[in-house]
Amino acid sequence: MKKLVSLLLLMTLVFSLGAAPVEAMAEGEPVELTFYYPVGVGGDLALLIENLAAEFTKENPNIIVNPVFCGNSTETMTKTVAAIQGGNAPDFAILGNSELYSLLSLEAIRPLDDLIAADEDGEEFIADFWPAFLANSYYDGKIYSIPFQRSTIIMYYNKDAFKAAGLDSETPPTTWDELVEYAQKLTVRDGAGNVTQWGVQISTNDPFTFSPFVMQNSENGENLMTADGKTALYNTQGNIDALQFLVDLSQKYQVMPEGVIVWADSTSNFMAGTAAMLYMSSGSLTNVLNNTDFEVGTAFLPAGKRYGSATGGANFYIFDGISDEKLAATWKFIRWITQPERAAQWSIDTGYVATRKSCSELDLLKDYFALVPQAETAGNQLEYAGSELMLYDNTRCWDVLKNAIDAAMTLSKTPAEALADAQAEVDEILSEYR
Repeated sequence: MKKLVSLLLLMTLVFSLGAAPVEAMAEGEPVELTFYYPVGVGGDLALLIENLAAEFTKENPNIIVNPVFCGNSTETMTKTVAAIQGGNAPDFAILGNSELYSLLSLEAIRPLDDLIAADEDGEEFIADFWPAFLANSYYDGKIYSIPFQRSTIIMYYNKDAFKAAGLDSETPPTTWDELVEYAQKLTVRDGAGNVTQWGVQISTNDPFTFSPFVMQNSENGENLMTADGKTALYNTQGNIDALQFLVDLSQKYQVMPEGVIVWADSTSNFMAGTAAMLYMSSGSLTNVLNNTDFEVGTAFLPAGKRYGSATGGANFYIFDGISDEKLAATWKFIRWITQPERAAQWSIDTGYVATRKSCSELDLLKDYFALVPQAETAGNQLEYAGSELMLYDNTRCWDVLKNAIDAAMTLSKTPAEALADAQAEVDEILSEYR
C-alpha cells in the first residue's frame, strides 16, 4: 500500500509539471525544501539563485524553496558532507559534477531513474541535455544528477592588447607553439624590466585548469582517471610533459608569473588589463564582459596534439530518505528551473553553457549570440571536452594533484618527481575502493 501511495503521488507530480501545483501537496501545509548551492565564479550568481527560488515559490505557493549559499564548490561539498554525517542533510543540492563517486560512497544520494521513467516526457527531457554534461551523471547504468550550472574552460583574450602588439585580434592562438609566440609578443615590460602586462595567466593551483593540458597532450584525449573513478592516472609521460609546459611558460618563456597563480587572481588580473590572455571557466563570461573596459575575445583553448577542455560546474543531486511529498516537490523544481527558456536565460545571465540542446533553437539565445558572439565559444568547444577530475574521495585526490602542481610551479620538485609522488599518494587513498 505504501508503494502504491508513493507511485500515485509521483504520477500526480508528473502530470502536473508545468501546470497546476501538485494537488496532493496543495491540500495540506506547504512543502518546505532546503537546498545547498555554491558560487564558484565571480558575479551575482547568489542573487540569481535566490530570485529563481522566490519566483518558483510565487508560482507554486504550496512549495517553499529555501536556498542556502555555502561558499565555493569545495566549501559547499564540505558543508554537505558534514550535514549528511550529522543526520541533517538538505533535501537536494547543487554540487560539483565531479563529486558523484564521493556522494555514492556516503550512500547519500538517490538515483533518478524512477522519476524519469514515471515522467510523461522524462526520456526526452534527459536526452535533451548535451552528452558532455550528462557524462558525469551516470554510474552503473543509473543516473544520479541533472546538469545545471555547467561550463568549459575557454580562452579569454584582450583584443586591444592584441592590436597593440601587432597581432590580428580576430585570430587567437590555436596551438601550444602559437600560445608561446603570442604570449611573448603580449608580455610588456617597463624601462626597469618590470612586467606591466603578462602574455597569459592560467590558474596553476587548480587541477580543473590542468586537466585541459592533459587531454590536449594525449593521443586520444585520455584523462586523469579511469571511468569508474577508482584509479588515478597522474603519473604518465604525457602528463609530465603537460606540467613541464606550464612550468616553462613562467620559467623558460617568462610569459606568465612565476610560482602558484590562484583562480581569483588570474581573472582579476585579466580584467585589470595586466594579463592579455586568460584560461578560465565560461561561467565567468558575463562577469568579465561587465567589468572590463577593453574588447574581449573568446576562443577554444590552444591545442597540443589535439584540442581539449574540461567540463566543470555543478549538477542537481537529490538526497536519499526525503519524504514522498518532498521528492515530488524537488523534482518539480528541478524540471522548472531547467526548462529550455530558463536554461537559456541562466546562460545569458551568467556565462554558463545552456545545458539543453533545445536552448539553441530559441530566439532568446540566437539573439544573444548575435549580440555577444563570445558566448558561443563554450558550447562549440563541447565537442572536445572531457570530465574534470572525478574520483572516489575526490576532494583528497584533488588536493594531492593540486599539491603536485604547486610543487612543480614553485620548483621544489620537477614535474616527474611531483607526479610520481602524487601517484603513490593517490593510489593509497583509492586502494580501499578497489
